Amino acid sequence: MAGSQALFMAVFVFAITFQASMVNANIAKSMYFNWGAQHSSILGNGDDLRLVLDQTSGSGIQSKRAFLFGSIEMLIKLVPGNSAGTVTAYYLSSTGANHDEIDFEFLGNSTGEPYTVHTNIFTQGQGNREQQFKLWFDPSADYHNYTIHWNPSEVVWYVDSVPIRVYRNYVSEGIAYPNQQGMRVYSSLWNADNWATRGGLVKIDWTAAPFVANYRRFRARACKWNGPVSISQCAIPTPANWWTSPVYQRLSNGQQGQLKWVRDNYMIYNYCTDFKRFNGQMAPECSKPQM
Repeated sequence: MAGSQALFMAVFVFAITFQASMVNANIAKSMYFNWGAQHSSILGNGDDLRLVLDQTSGSGIQSKRAFLFGSIEMLIKLVPGNSAGTVTAYYLSSTGANHDEIDFEFLGNSTGEPYTVHTNIFTQGQGNREQQFKLWFDPSADYHNYTIHWNPSEVVWYVDSVPIRVYRNYVSEGIAYPNQQGMRVYSSLWNADNWATRGGLVKIDWTAAPFVANYRRFRARACKWNGPVSISQCAIPTPANWWTSPVYQRLSNGQQGQLKWVRDNYMIYNYCTDFKRFNGQMAPECSKPQM
């Protein structure tokens, strides 16, 4: 009994500590420009952001803190009109050659054509895990919620609360997973016309510049990273009733149905089926369930 009480108290103390670590501040308090600040801006009460790409440069922003596990949300309204050649990136990343990274990249297109949502995940510096989707709405007409949900068991990419991709933790089977490095939040708008639109065939039309992406309501309900000592704390599963949107939640049956709907109707590229690119040597996670 004494041992059980000690365990309960340890987990209870963690829950209080974790909840106190959730970041729910605005953009001005939580992030800063890391390039292109001369023509971008944080607006209003500090909760709105404007990134700009013109012929002088693009622009980018990053979070002041790094996190280990959490739900990272941003409302984004993408570049309207002829955005071909531009990329709006929104991602988590650590630093160094062996970095981890979780990506949303929105590849612009010619007027009237849909954006491509490019997703990827890096573990210990190794990427090449791209999946791409079209969207079921115009992402430049209004703000939409893009969330990276990262916990010890899986990474989920959400669009307006609809899961579009899952990457699960199979470390016990020798498959790498991003659970050892804290990551900061980044976003940028930049010139990628050497590859972004139709493999680089369509270039940026600079007569349409400046290109503008608008952001609103950054939220990081996440565990602040304070170095390796925090890994064991952040990895403790917490009961769902301690937090209405727990970091450790798994997809419900309904969400799994939404994921299947997206993948059946809107997925346009999956590295796990590109046998020609990898000469039949597919990544080991491709043989595991990802639904």
